[in-house]
Parts: sequence; C-alpha cells; structure tokens
Amino acid sequence: MAHDSRIMAEAADWAMRTAEPDFAAWEDFTLWLEQSPAHNAAYDHAVMAAETSAEALRLAPANDGAPPEVSDTPRRNYRWYGAALAACVALLCALWLWQPGAGEEMYRTAPGETQLVQLGDGSSILLGGDSALTLESDQTRYARLDQGRALFRIEHDERAPFHLDVGSSTLVDAGTVFDVAIRSAQIRVGVSEGAVIYNPEQQNRMVNPGQLLTIASADGSYRLDQLSTDQVGEWQDGRLTFRDASLADVAAEIAAETGVDYRVSPGSRERPVSGSVLLDPLKSDPAMLGELLGIRVEREETGWVLHAE
Repeated sequence: MAHDSRIMAEAADWAMRTAEPDFAAWEDFTLWLEQSPAHNAAYDHAVMAAETSAEALRLAPANDGAPPEVSDTPRRNYRWYGAALAACVALLCALWLWQPGAGEEMYRTAPGETQLVQLGDGSSILLGGDSALTLESDQTRYARLDQGRALFRIEHDERAPFHLDVGSSTLVDAGTVFDVAIRSAQIRVGVSEGAVIYNPEQQNRMVNPGQLLTIASADGSYRLDQLSTDQVGEWQDGRLTFRDASLADVAAEIAAETGVDYRVSPGSRERPVSGSVLLDPLKSDPAMLGELLGIRVEREETGWVLHAE
C-alpha cells in the first residue's frame, strides 16, 4: 500500500516523538490516528522502520576508542552522534518503505479542496476535502480510497466491473453513482443510481438506490438504512447531513470540507449528532456551527473547539 509524502512524514515524526520518555501529547496523537485508517498503517510501518534501524545500529561494530588527541581540537560527542544518526536512519527507512508502488497514481486534496479525476472509460471520481485516492495505471477499472470521501460516477461494463477497495472492504459497481466516506470507526456508502455489491466473495450484499451501507471498520459487519438519493454526494453542493454521528466524526468531516480547523473536547467526542449543515456560511463564521448543532464552540489558538452541552 502506498501513501503520500505528507502522511509518511507525519507518521515518521510521530514514531520518533512517541518514543521519547517525556512524550505527553497522547491526545493529539490519538486524534491524528483516528483521522484515517491510512494514518494507523503508516505509523505501524514507521515504528517498524525505526526498530529495524535501531537494531542495525546496535549490531554495528562499536567505536569505543577515543579519537587521537589533537591539540585545540574538540572531541566529538559520540553518544549524541549515534542518537541523531538513529533518528535520521529511522526517518529515511520509513520514507523508503512507503514509496509509491510501480504504476500507481496518487491523488490527494487538502482540507477545503476538491478534485475531479477523469478515468479513461468515461467514468469520473470527485474527491472531497482532505482525501486520498490511488489508481493503478494499468487497471482502468480499479481504485482504492485511502482517506476522506469521494463521489463515483462509473460507466458500467459487465465484462469488466469497476472495483473499489476501502480498507478491507471491496465494492463492485453495477452501473452506478455512489458516494463513499471513511469515518474513524466506519465506512459509509450511499447509492443514488444503479447498484453496488459489497464484498461479492463474502457478504455479496447488493446496495440499491436510496440505501445507505454502513460498514464497521473493525470487523466488516454492516447494516443497511434508507437514504434520500438527494443526499448522495450532497457535499459537492455545500451540504452535509448527519444521523446519529459522533461529534468527533462530524467535526472531522466539516473540517475536511470547509478547511476550518474544528476539534472536539475530550469529553464530547462520542456525543451523537443529527442534522443538516450548510458549509459555505461556516467558512466566514465558524462559530455558527454551535447554533446549528446545539453545542458550544470556543475559539482557541489551535482552532475551534466543540463542546457538547
């Protein structure tokens, strides 16, 4: 699996910081992990790279002898030099392990940004804010959504169905317009045209227009609910609708689509939220979200913090 350089660099930085004895930013680290399954995987690889580097340095021949004494020449601090070298090697190994695979094309959007990806068969994928998508250059009927959300408009071909991987789940189209969003603990798939088949070789569940498929990231269990087809991909028109979503997921999704730095106080993360939110007004007045969701919004140096009342 390949990820972009920003995720790789962030993962390597967290791997080195969490290894420090006095590390205390566990809340920020947890928030970063929960933003995307790709963050968890990247962090695991960075830690493995760091451990491999440390072991290689431990087994390397020791240089315990002092350098020849030379007048007016300061002695090198070898303890500091070894620690710095280990950190550099760990970072380089982490980046090396995560270089994109051959033939992969990666697309990424920043918070508040969208990008339209046109496929060679006439299909298209619209990426939402803070999202990451991988395509195989030699497979025009395959994609992988690594982070965020995307709206798929797929030209149906019975001889070559389109496959989308999201986490450990696979979706196969049947002439489809569908929306996929990755949340901290689940994946949500809404269909407005055609149909989507969830894991054809396992659950083999058909998702039809007006249905919402919710998949638990932990074990792949799922449920089907009714959904207005107007809500499929509504974020492209500046609206997000939530139904019993955690305040943490709501904040993350609104932040991704607006670019406003919304965060949630620790005790409010699991507060369930329902409602429909227009996004454009929040870009000019982020505090307005409090009135829309019935919560308290405070401005802090690091962004806007949401508190459940």
